[in-house]
Amino acid sequence: MTVTRLSVRDARFPLTEGAGTDALHTNPVYSYATALLHTDRGITGTGLAFTLGGGNELVCQAIQLLTEPLIGHEIEALMAQLGIIQRRIADHPQLRWLGPHKGVVQLALAALNNACWDLWAKSRGVPLWKLLLDLSPEALLATLDLSYLDDALTPEHALTLLRQPHTQTHFLTNGYPGYDTSAGWLGYDDAKLTQNIKKSLGAGFTALKLKVGSDDLARDLRRATLVREAIGDSASLMLDANQKWSLPEAEAACRALAPLNPLWIEEPTHPDDLLAHQRLNTRIVPGKIASGEHFPNRIVFKNYLQADAIGYVQADAVRLAGVSEFLAVSLLAKQFGKPIVPHVGDMGQLHQHLVLFNAIVLGQEPIFLEHIPHLKAHFVHPAQVVDGVCKIPQEPGASSDLLL
Repeated sequence: MTVTRLSVRDARFPLTEGAGTDALHTNPVYSYATALLHTDRGITGTGLAFTLGGGNELVCQAIQLLTEPLIGHEIEALMAQLGIIQRRIADHPQLRWLGPHKGVVQLALAALNNACWDLWAKSRGVPLWKLLLDLSPEALLATLDLSYLDDALTPEHALTLLRQPHTQTHFLTNGYPGYDTSAGWLGYDDAKLTQNIKKSLGAGFTALKLKVGSDDLARDLRRATLVREAIGDSASLMLDANQKWSLPEAEAACRALAPLNPLWIEEPTHPDDLLAHQRLNTRIVPGKIASGEHFPNRIVFKNYLQADAIGYVQADAVRLAGVSEFLAVSLLAKQFGKPIVPHVGDMGQLHQHLVLFNAIVLGQEPIFLEHIPHLKAHFVHPAQVVDGVCKIPQEPGASSDLLL
């Protein structure tokens, strides 16, 4: 099966009022710059990169600029050297200047890499999670670019981590626990929030996320207290500020919110401010800082892990350079003993496969998989969540195909 050509799709999906809103993103349009790798067998690999609407066309254009090294490859031969090819694309002698390894060109690489993995799984007739579980450690390592990580993770040590016995296979039967993000968008008033909490609990969720970062901290405290009282002490509450606060503001807010016992406080300040995250994670709310949805590459994750600036790793394969870089970050997180709870710009479609790899192959501590149902009607095989548990997909591929 040979890759013969690429096409792109600029897919945008407006949301209902209030959905998707947070402290800094007040009018989101969930969108995908979509790479479609076509083959001589009529099978197409679909790769997604996530944006909030504006600029999605720029990512689509960048996908076209980066595609050439993939065309003409037989899929098995391509995946046997994907790590090398990925680095060659990422280090394009002219386009690298636009990053490096961040921004529009990195999102384009995410779409292309994800399309390769989807195509590989489809070519073998298996779901992506099964492909990942069945690959030899050596074959999986060949799909990764571990450059710039050797001070923290060498290829030899990566192989050691990949060779450990598979554990926690019960997830393949029982499913993977989910948490509900859609209940607590910042644009929802208290009545809507209360209604959503009841709906979420009725659907079997035992973990909910609330958006904070209001202009008035008192509103955040009132809403967070409302949620905690509604879900009780035994359920998990996560708080997400979406980068709203400066460090002094974050310190004050985290201290004020700490008595509500949040499992984590997410993106408390600007994602480039490593030292601020380090202070918050080590001194203000020890071990409870979650971040990563705006980290553009594995090197940034390495720095945060080395500095103990993060408690929960929120890698996202439609923000990083695809599945391959997500897996590299997973290995880093395993090395540093930190759990991965993915951010799901893909609405959990792709990540429902990747969390199984983390739990079974790497033996990562399972926490939750984020559930966002807003685009369910737009996927060919939408993720299924029953009684708060993500069911295991059985269709070949990475569950990324969009309805036309």
